[in-house]
Parts: sequence; structure tokens; C-alpha cells
Amino acid sequence: MPPEPAPRLPRIAVLTVSDRASTGAYADLGGPAAEDWLRATLSCPATYHRQIVPDGATPVAGALAALADDWGADLVLVTGGTGPAPRDRTPEGLAAVIDFALPGFGEAMRAASLAEVPTAILSRQSAGVRGRTLILTLPGKPAAIATCLAAVFAAVPYCLELIGAARIDTDPKRCAAFRPKIG
Repeated sequence: MPPEPAPRLPRIAVLTVSDRASTGAYADLGGPAAEDWLRATLSCPATYHRQIVPDGATPVAGALAALADDWGADLVLVTGGTGPAPRDRTPEGLAAVIDFALPGFGEAMRAASLAEVPTAILSRQSAGVRGRTLILTLPGKPAAIATCLAAVFAAVPYCLELIGAARIDTDPKRCAAFRPKIG
């Protein structure tokens, strides 16, 4: 029997949604914060890709579809565009491309954020699955990104396994991934 092939490295994309950052008028703080959080939390190697698009449902949907279908992302973290401002349409872009939503992620992120700021109820974080890609939408502020990821990330590794994505492992001192025991 031939040996099993080595598992492939997980592919993780961080998509920043911002009109100003996409033109270079504003430094992208959210994308680097999300990637730094992941690098500090994961105990396994991964391939990372970072991208910036302007606000609006169409650019978000196009980027998400390309990251999932063409690049083969296992996990996509989207920062920005989740508020109620007229150009904040990240949730609509996500809804246009996912196979199904996972509303518990958004609920948990808002609950954790609400413990810190009363305006968390204005945020429209969400999550969904496209094929074998889990997509999480996050606020654009670095502190809020950390709060939201800390609130939900324990469920991410198992979710990735359930949808057939690459396996990721976490540093249990930083985030204890939950995987149900079988048997």
C-alpha cells in the first residue's frame, strides 16, 4: 500500500474591505491585525494571502468567490464593511456567494463585543460556507477583531473539518479548539 500523501497546508485569506485602504489613502490596520491574531493562535503552518477591496457588495462578492474557488482558501477572514453606513455592504456580498449561513458566529461575536461597547449591536458580523471554505466577517478595528475571533475561534477548526477543508490546530494556551470526542 502506498504511503498516504502529506496533508496540504491550510490556505487562509484575509480580505480587508475599505474604500480608503483600497486606494492607499488609509493604512490597512484590520488585515494585519487579523493575520497577526491567526499567526499567534495557530500551532500549525499555513499559507496566508492578504487582499484589499473597496466597500460594496459587488467587490466583496467577487473577491470571496475568487478566494474560495480559484485560490482554494479553507478559511477567509473579512475585516470591515459590517456596520450600518451606506457603503458597508460586506454582509450582502457574503450572502451573494455562500452556500449557507452560520448565524451562530455573528451572534457570538456581537455578544462578546457588546460586553465592551454598546455600539456592538450596530455591527453585522456573519459567517457562511462556500464549498469547502469557511468565511467569517469581522469589524475593521484591530481590538474588535481580536474580541470577535476570541469569541468564536474555538469552533473554527472543527467547522473546517466538517466542511472538508484543511485541518488547522491551535495553541491551547491561546485558544483551545473544541473537537467532539468520537465513540
